[in-house]
Amino acid sequence: MKRIGVITSGGDAPGMNAAIRAVVRTARMRGIDVIGFYHGYSGIIDNEIVELTYKDVGGIMERGGTILRSSRCEEFKTTHGRELAMKNLRENGIDALVVIGGEGSLTGAMLLEEEFNLPVVGIPATIDNDINATDMCIGVDTCLNTVVEATQKLKDTASSHERAFIVEVMGRKSGYIALMSGIAIGAEAVVIPEVPVDYGALADRILEARKRGKINCIIMVAEGAASAYTVARHLEHRIGYETRITILGHIQRGGSPTAFDRILASRMGYEAVSALLSGKHNIMIGLQRGKMAHVPLEEALSKKKPLDMSYYEMSLLLS
Repeated sequence: MKRIGVITSGGDAPGMNAAIRAVVRTARMRGIDVIGFYHGYSGIIDNEIVELTYKDVGGIMERGGTILRSSRCEEFKTTHGRELAMKNLRENGIDALVVIGGEGSLTGAMLLEEEFNLPVVGIPATIDNDINATDMCIGVDTCLNTVVEATQKLKDTASSHERAFIVEVMGRKSGYIALMSGIAIGAEAVVIPEVPVDYGALADRILEARKRGKINCIIMVAEGAASAYTVARHLEHRIGYETRITILGHIQRGGSPTAFDRILASRMGYEAVSALLSGKHNIMIGLQRGKMAHVPLEEALSKKKPLDMSYYEMSLLLS
């Protein structure tokens, strides 16, 4: 193996740069060239390449986002698009590809291996933490810290004015961010896609807390469960608080990665190259009980990782 390709694809996640750095440094130390493709699969199709050296990845670990930039590529979902991508990979002498991204990105990697026998290794990077067979994905810890920091500031002003803040966070199909940040912030309620919401019961519970002297209220809402405006419409005038809405949006994806994400990404990048050099491919690098695991891509993509509902039950008791 003489040349490895690397891409970041789909939604960006803090820690992607640390993974790129680890891939490049591990490969270079073993005499292997690394070619980066800009804009994920689109960059492979458009042949947007850059050779990555030690100098190129110096000082990037602490930076949010991805130096290779990212995109979602509809053309790659077609057979013609994948054939064009593979043609460019061959012409650039790429012997294997490391794909850093979420479910869609890892699916693309698996198709390249299945259809063209290109050795691939996936690295899970998504703030939703919904990839099967890994305890954590790159970017999750930073995202949660960002949400908690922002919501704590809202909680301060909620106490000052005795208000309820309804905070909408990312999570179209997964309530992980809302649930975990809700536990961390001591939210009075979380609204997530996995659990149908009973607005009447929710309003009664918050009103009872208000009658006991509670002076603030935080409600975390996953965007896939309901909009913050819908929740506010159901609860206002029923919970004893004046309500305010905050939508955190894409701030959740940015920022310098935490130490946990830097270390996780570094471990996964190192392990991805090591796996390829030992002849292992068509796998995803996962974190399982603190150790790196080689998970067949088919297994990783066989289902969405379910939310651990014991955390939801705990949140109800602690709220």
